[in-house]
Amino acid sequence: MNEFGGAAERATTVDVVVIGAGQAGLSAAFHLRRTGLEPDRDFVVLDHAPRAGGAWQFRWPSLTYGKVHGMYALPGMELTGTDPARPSSEVIGAYFDTYERTFDLRVHRPVDVTAVREGDGGRLLVETSEGVYATRALINATGTWDRPFWPRYQGQETFRGRQLHTSGYPGPEEFAGQRVIVVGGGASGTQHLMEIAEVAAATTWVTRREPVFREGPFGEAEGRAAVALVEERVRLGLPPQSVVSVTGLPLNDAIRAARESGVLDRLPMFDRLTPTGVAWDDGRTVDADVILWATGFRAAIDHLTPLRLREPGGGIRLEGTRAVRDERVHLVGYGPSASTIGANRAGRAAVSDIRRLLEREPATVR
Repeated sequence: MNEFGGAAERATTVDVVVIGAGQAGLSAAFHLRRTGLEPDRDFVVLDHAPRAGGAWQFRWPSLTYGKVHGMYALPGMELTGTDPARPSSEVIGAYFDTYERTFDLRVHRPVDVTAVREGDGGRLLVETSEGVYATRALINATGTWDRPFWPRYQGQETFRGRQLHTSGYPGPEEFAGQRVIVVGGGASGTQHLMEIAEVAAATTWVTRREPVFREGPFGEAEGRAAVALVEERVRLGLPPQSVVSVTGLPLNDAIRAARESGVLDRLPMFDRLTPTGVAWDDGRTVDADVILWATGFRAAIDHLTPLRLREPGGGIRLEGTRAVRDERVHLVGYGPSASTIGANRAGRAAVSDIRRLLEREPATVR
């Protein structure tokens, strides 16, 4: 690394900055190293989490590895010998930690990235809690965990019970003897609901749309079709949906049992919250002690705002992983590459593209 003199600050120069050390960021770092770039000389990986594991380290203890819907191994190292009864946060955290050390990726943490701006000499300035980096290319792999989505409904501030989001879900024990409303029709919402129903006084499941349950195998062709639907939104410059949102919920034995018992008896979205629960315009009400919002996440990309990458539709339009409005910026783990296998492929594709950029345009330092 070298010191780079800017108009008002000094920055450390590198060829590539990777923001985020989850599946997508580690995959990108692996491929950067494989092409001959050295960590802490040619590229740097910045991660704001306290330890290895990406967003997995924050998952609730009851999400054991056996309940995870597919974990595709990082490039160059298989994940083997796992105990399905062990919390996924521990299994994947340990796996990521071993991976970082094995390939000597030298992840900097905890480091917060506050903004990415235009710099001098064709470089981007990455402003962080450990200083400023001047880089020729950026791989953004920040995922969604840091931006939980909280819908707004009339009366939300009047509810006297507890409201929490999936991101703060502590496990089912904390809901023992309580009346709980779970909002959301995704995988997390159904998992939470089935766990909580075993200890709660009562549960109610509410979703905005009728849940779609998927029967039969989900093979490569179905996966490609789901990814294509998400990819189309990104091409149009719209905020991406998750891949899971277009695949439906797998109809396994646990889901079947929960449907038969009435736990997964879905109600349409309520119209407002009241001090004691929720209400619909048709006069129906449900009292509750807790409302759990399993309403998903949004892409954590606010630090890219100074680059003006967003389209009028609110998303960042990509060609492959490259931002259409700035070829130096790549987004991995965004939209169609948000799955674990997609993140691996995106990391490799981004590095391939960036290598061509670096070879085409020599570094400029003023």
